[in-house]
Amino acid sequence: MLPPKIKRLTREYLYRKNLEGKQRLLYEKKRKIREALEEGKPIPTELRNEEAALRQDIDLEDGNTAVPMSHIDDEYVNTQRDPKILLTTSRDPSASLIQFAKELKLVFPNAQQMNRGGQVISEIIETCRAHDFTDVVLVHEHRGVPDGLIINHLPFGPTAYFQLLNVVTRHDIKDKKTVGTMPQVYPHLILNNFTTKHGGPKSIELKEIGPRFELRLYKIKLGTVDQNEAQTEWVFRPYMNTAKKQKFMGN
Repeated sequence: MLPPKIKRLTREYLYRKNLEGKQRLLYEKKRKIREALEEGKPIPTELRNEEAALRQDIDLEDGNTAVPMSHIDDEYVNTQRDPKILLTTSRDPSASLIQFAKELKLVFPNAQQMNRGGQVISEIIETCRAHDFTDVVLVHEHRGVPDGLIINHLPFGPTAYFQLLNVVTRHDIKDKKTVGTMPQVYPHLILNNFTTKHGGPKSIELKEIGPRFELRLYKIKLGTVDQNEAQTEWVFRPYMNTAKKQKFMGN
């Protein structure tokens, strides 16, 4: 059972998320009004009854309020908080799963690995909420082979479920000379002041550092991983496994 406070906050989170559809519809109406005014065209017939109210809203907007923000934007706007990730495994993990989890920890910046022990999922989620973790990553296996990965965003979700395929740990890569050293620094992108060309086709060299694996998303839930009653936002169906549908999902 979730504490009353968490239940209330979860309801508020889902309510804000549901409002996004209405805000997007209102944004589209105002966008059509703006375009008509800028291009000197007549106001669309379906918006004439709302024109006065919409134009009043447009006059009051600025650069920060003209485009609707999502619940995801609300979480990260004006904050410098880095993700704080807990990584753990299913119960009684094999040696190969433990090794994969250790290497996976180095893939996610600011990740902490925890031995699962006898803890149930609900206890792990509640502890992570109390200690301001932003995400929980769970790795599963079948007969000693890592085959599943769950990413649970905190405090209220969503939760993404992935199938793990073709896992090869750094430990299992045979040619040790080709495996680069695992960096201990946070990855970062520099996007400003690119005024000159840098490098070229012959001067770029990439090294595999591992681990090597493929991820296949098959389900997204709106709640946390311990909430069986949480609504399923998306799930992979067999009929999606066609060339046309795969192309659509890949766009």
